[in-house]
Amino acid sequence: MLNDATGFQKVYIACGYTDLRLGIDGLAGLIKEHFRLDPFVPKTLFLFCGRRSDRIKGLVWEEDGFLLLVKRLEAGRFQWPRASNDAANITPEQYTWLMQGLAIEQKKVIPKVKPASPL
Repeated sequence: MLNDATGFQKVYIACGYTDLRLGIDGLAGLIKEHFRLDPFVPKTLFLFCGRRSDRIKGLVWEEDGFLLLVKRLEAGRFQWPRASNDAANITPEQYTWLMQGLAIEQKKVIPKVKPASPL
């Protein structure tokens, strides 16, 4: 389920470290109070990562209640951004990179160009 983000309109990640002992109410409160975002927006996924980087929690409002998701990797680690304590809205491409164990900010990307004129 978490390997594919096609069902979500927005995905936010909580950069830095989150205490994964928090449950639904604690994570929803963190979204509202610390990040100043609305946790009750349908089809919006909020992701959190603890210090170990081998597990994440996700929180989604489904219009009749919250869904709490937990993913633990058997091998490898998530390349979670730790530089700040903000929530970052990530693209579907960045989400795929994150789930594949890659950093969401790629160091070198081949730029897209527009041809000046057809040959």
